[in-house]
Order: sequence, then structure tokens, then C-alpha cells
Amino acid sequence: MALPSMEQQRDFLKDSLRQQIDFYLTDQNAGIDPPPVQRPPRPEQTLIELPDAASRAIFAGTDVLEAIAQRQSHRHFTAQPLTLAEVGLLLWATQGVRQTINDGCALRTVPSAGCRHAFESYLIVANVAGLKTGIYRYLPLQHALVCEKAGNDFHSKLSTATLNQHFVSQAPLTIVWSVIPYRMEWRYAQAAHRVIAMDVGHVCQNLYLACEAIGAGTCAIAAFDQDKMDALIGVDGEEEFVIYLAPVGKIE
Repeated sequence: MALPSMEQQRDFLKDSLRQQIDFYLTDQNAGIDPPPVQRPPRPEQTLIELPDAASRAIFAGTDVLEAIAQRQSHRHFTAQPLTLAEVGLLLWATQGVRQTINDGCALRTVPSAGCRHAFESYLIVANVAGLKTGIYRYLPLQHALVCEKAGNDFHSKLSTATLNQHFVSQAPLTIVWSVIPYRMEWRYAQAAHRVIAMDVGHVCQNLYLACEAIGAGTCAIAAFDQDKMDALIGVDGEEEFVIYLAPVGKIE
């Protein structure tokens, strides 16, 4: 398959496409119900509740200006485990729900074009106190986790799937964001994909800043083997696929 030209790729960054779209023809304007805010858990999955909002009080006091000034990527982590309260804070900061408007719309802690929030959050857990090793998914409406895959054989696969960036597989936790494009396409049609790329940046920046509150570090990863990452977390690669990921761990 021929690569797109440099000009075509640059055009993706422009908002010119919006002028060519008849937004009266979108599924939203056709009266089709919006896709749900989150993919529901399977009936056999047990919810693992994360510490409630009161637990975030122990992390209060981080100055936002200092957090921005200190923000940097980290590729070396200590052997110290993360706690469930710390993981809960990171998930709340990146995809937490502040208010549910209806089944297809919720206000969150990060901005999103048209309040569409097209992402799901997966956790590859190696060393989190209170969680067995495995792959979990965050349910923002319940502020809870469900286990998608149990076991401890995921980290060698993670290293391969991230093109041998071995530090990723050495982190106690890796957060993987998948995208369900239709959540955004429902409203914006072909203009959806440019803003999806913007939105995931909002999410990851909140992760960087929240890490400052818990004495942890992270490093955003955009280079990976698409098919292997999709297979690792168990998504179909078409209607849902990996778009971004970030290992997290305590730092010196």
C-alpha cells in the first residue's frame, strides 16, 4: 500500500474538511440515539470499586504551577507498588465523570469536542497493591474496574507490542487508551478524527500532572505495533483500537 503524500498528511491537521460536510446528515441529526458513555461490563464481570472521592483529599496541596513546571517524561521507575487510591486518582484525573447528563453524555475532568469522550481506559497491572496482575478496564460511571484478562504473562507481550521499548513493560502500571471512533463520528462525521487526536492529548496531559501529585512519573507512548496492542487488550481493531498509552511508576 502506497504511503499518503506529505501534503495529504498535513491536510489532516487542517479544519478545511469541516466546510465540505453536511452536518444535517449526521447520525445525531438523523435522530439516532448516541452511543453510550462507556462500554458496559459483561454480566460475569465483578466490579472492583476504587476508593471514593474522599480518598483524593490525601493528595491535595499540589500546586498546579509547580506541577506544570516539573512535568517531564520518566522512563525509570522504582520497585515501589502503586496503591489503589493512587490509581483511582489517576483514572479520575484522566477520564473521571463529574456529572452524567444522559446515557450518551457525561461531563468529565478533561475537555472533549462536543462532549463526546471517545476513549476507553485499560490498565496493564504488574504491581498495584490490592490488584492481581492482569488487564483491567476502567468504568468511569461507577469509578470502578473490571478484569478483562487475568494472568501475569502480559508484560513480555507489552514489550514486543511497544516495539521493544522495554521500560514500558517494567512499569508497575501501564494505562492504555483505546478509541471508539463512532462516539465522535455520531456527531461530527468525517470531521471526527482530527478532534479525536486532540482529545487524547488532553487526557494524557492530565495524567502527567496528576502523577506529580503522587510522586510518580509517566511517559506518553505513541509508537507501537497496532495489531499487537489491539490483540493484547482484546479489542477488534476496527470499531475500537488502541490510540495511546503511558507507563506509570514511582520515581526517585
